[in-house]
Amino acid sequence: MTRPSLTSELTAGGLLVRFAGELLTRSISSIEGALAGLRPAGDEALLDLSEVEALDTSGAWVVADLRRRLEGEGMKVQITGITPTQAALLETVTRNMPKELAPEAPPGGFVVWLERLGERVVGAWKDTLSILGFLGLTLHRLLQGIIMPWRLRGASLFTQMEETGYQAVPIVALMGFLIGVVLAFQGATQLQQFGAEVFVVELISISMLRELGILLTAIIVAGRSGSAFTASIGSMKVQEEIDAMRTLALDPIEVLVVPRVLALLIVLPVLGFIADLAGLIGGALMSWIDLGVSPGMFMTRLYENTDVWHFAVGMIKAPFFALAIGIIACWQAMQVQGSSESLGRRTTASVVQSIFTVIALDALFSIFFSEVGV
Repeated sequence: MTRPSLTSELTAGGLLVRFAGELLTRSISSIEGALAGLRPAGDEALLDLSEVEALDTSGAWVVADLRRRLEGEGMKVQITGITPTQAALLETVTRNMPKELAPEAPPGGFVVWLERLGERVVGAWKDTLSILGFLGLTLHRLLQGIIMPWRLRGASLFTQMEETGYQAVPIVALMGFLIGVVLAFQGATQLQQFGAEVFVVELISISMLRELGILLTAIIVAGRSGSAFTASIGSMKVQEEIDAMRTLALDPIEVLVVPRVLALLIVLPVLGFIADLAGLIGGALMSWIDLGVSPGMFMTRLYENTDVWHFAVGMIKAPFFALAIGIIACWQAMQVQGSSESLGRRTTASVVQSIFTVIALDALFSIFFSEVGV
């Protein structure tokens, strides 16, 4: 094989570029540096191919691209020493080369910004209507399953309960325990300044039972189980399994969505209770170590000064958090467009929107319970 070469020189007639050797795909990379360093000079250019021994599509592309680049600089280009076969190949490649479009400057200005804002608002409104419709459809299928229990898919329900509930117990319990430890430690640091260390019991119990236990549990479930819901159903959407289910007269909402949502409705209050219990244990242990508050004193103050409504407030929130996580995760899965890239975007959006919705719901519940005096 004769390696290709490229030489250029400035003559009285203009720029002379000589190609030699075999301009083939397997060897064309050896002249890329010479091509990149070639600079237009003069008003005319002559491309000499008389010493070219072989030419394939890649070689013809190189010659055609060089000719177009020189012509773009305002030079008149001629090709000599080319055989009829090579000329036909060069003509075919030139005819099928994509046209170079000048990069368009990104539009700007207040009108464009306003237009994009309007598009986003309309898109958000359409998504809101879509997810509300999905919520209504899911609640209808869920109520239908409660009225007619034989329609519920027991195996799928218990499988989802195991995956979203039982397998999440270790991480939820560890999270609750550490949060209790942190609350006790930080509370002790502040309360010791006022000689009120004993009030750390109320700080831990009210914070865990009323807010942090169920809120952080819901956030963990949204990241762990919500993303799994979106990924599993979304992958079925990519592989057209959901379309196949509809062909078999199976309702995807009843088969895929209802067992997952119902499993969350059942296990999230249980996980919240486990987080509360672990948080109280961690707080009591840290209070005993750091403040000398014995477990007996901790239990006494917990019983005397912590209203059962603090625990009830957290449990009341749990079903709403579970419904929000399940609906958002499954709705995002149904919006997958049929590619792995879309699946990744929807899974990320599922986690972000679920966590945001859970925090927003928690804020609304806090305002509501504050107004009613609970």
